[in-house]
Amino acid sequence: MPKSQFTDASKPRSRATLMLLGPAFVAAIAYVDPGNVAANLTAGARYGYLLLWVLVLANAIAVLVQYQSAKVGLVTGKSLSEILGERLPTAPRRLYWVQAELVAAATDVAEVLGGAIALYLLFGIPLPLGGLIVGIASMVLLSVQSRRGQHAFEIVIVTLLAVIVVGFMSGLLFSGIDPGEAVLGIVPRFEGVDSVLLATSMLGATVMPHVIYLHSALARDRHGVGHDAAGIRRLLRATRWDVGAALVVAGAVNISMLLLAASSLRGLDGTDTIEGAHAAVVATLGPAVGVIFAVGLLASGLASTSVGTYAGSSIMGGLLKVRVPLLLRRVITLVPALVILTIGFDPTQALVLSQVVLSFGIPFALVPLVWIASSRKHLGEFVNAPWLRWAGWASAVVISALNVLLIVLVVTGG
Repeated sequence: MPKSQFTDASKPRSRATLMLLGPAFVAAIAYVDPGNVAANLTAGARYGYLLLWVLVLANAIAVLVQYQSAKVGLVTGKSLSEILGERLPTAPRRLYWVQAELVAAATDVAEVLGGAIALYLLFGIPLPLGGLIVGIASMVLLSVQSRRGQHAFEIVIVTLLAVIVVGFMSGLLFSGIDPGEAVLGIVPRFEGVDSVLLATSMLGATVMPHVIYLHSALARDRHGVGHDAAGIRRLLRATRWDVGAALVVAGAVNISMLLLAASSLRGLDGTDTIEGAHAAVVATLGPAVGVIFAVGLLASGLASTSVGTYAGSSIMGGLLKVRVPLLLRRVITLVPALVILTIGFDPTQALVLSQVVLSFGIPFALVPLVWIASSRKHLGEFVNAPWLRWAGWASAVVISALNVLLIVLVVTGG
């Protein structure tokens, strides 16, 4: 009898916990967006397994950052941008919004470019038309959030994430990974300035600032579920599972991309572009794997551009207290990407440059996040434990320093 009572009681509790999962999987889309695809494939094709440790480090930092972002939203019932909007005077608040909006716009450009490249690889659709199709498709996805609510939106995004997982991990089944070299790749080391530059851009592109704002907003909407201390503790437990599972999946996808490039694309000409990497995949692993790869890239572009638009709307609402309909925002932010595609600018190069813009925005999001999560005034009894506080500040220092190095190397030419 006691056993059956425990089982019956645990089922509703487990089911309730499962219903709380989802926000971290939406945030995880940013970790497998087209910018990550370009960086990881380039790293593997140029340096083999050398920079595998960067992805391991980036994923570990991402777990710390995303958990703290979710915790701020859950405990305070406000997003990071809302808290900053309340504390900053008018002029600094508007300037802060400008840099955050530029970061969100740069992210959005990258996602549309990635989706357009995928449509070109799959169907030969011209890039400008492909970008327009991606924009329209993302509007359809955003309409799900507007009409059906956040939970339905999360289900759609998680489904696309599953497609991304299959698209980018299936190639490993046909490639010959060198286990010894892969293990050696976990040891931190570089081979010249270019490898430092690439490693810094990989880390900078992984901890994307717009997702730091976004996750706190997604978690904020769960705040009403746990209105007392016991409820918040239950939410935080579910959040730890959510963040851990989501970022294990995202980390596995990123590592798979690098391993695929290291084992099958190293030394091949043209693999420093997504199109070239796709051609090499087709040539070495077969057209079927090439199609699956392109489908994964398309899912990545569609999901991440929808999430990016949602993040930008959250940032504007928190800092300016202005609410712009998601579909209208999608139309406005689609224009820069279509211009880049129309004038014939190299889309892969545009992806790389967008990551440089993102590097400027990371400290602006990460430093306030760690400060708020470590403030008893804001989080009360749920303030960061000492180890998490120091780990958060260490992550902020490492990422900020590496992104400053990235900017210096790009400006000075190495």
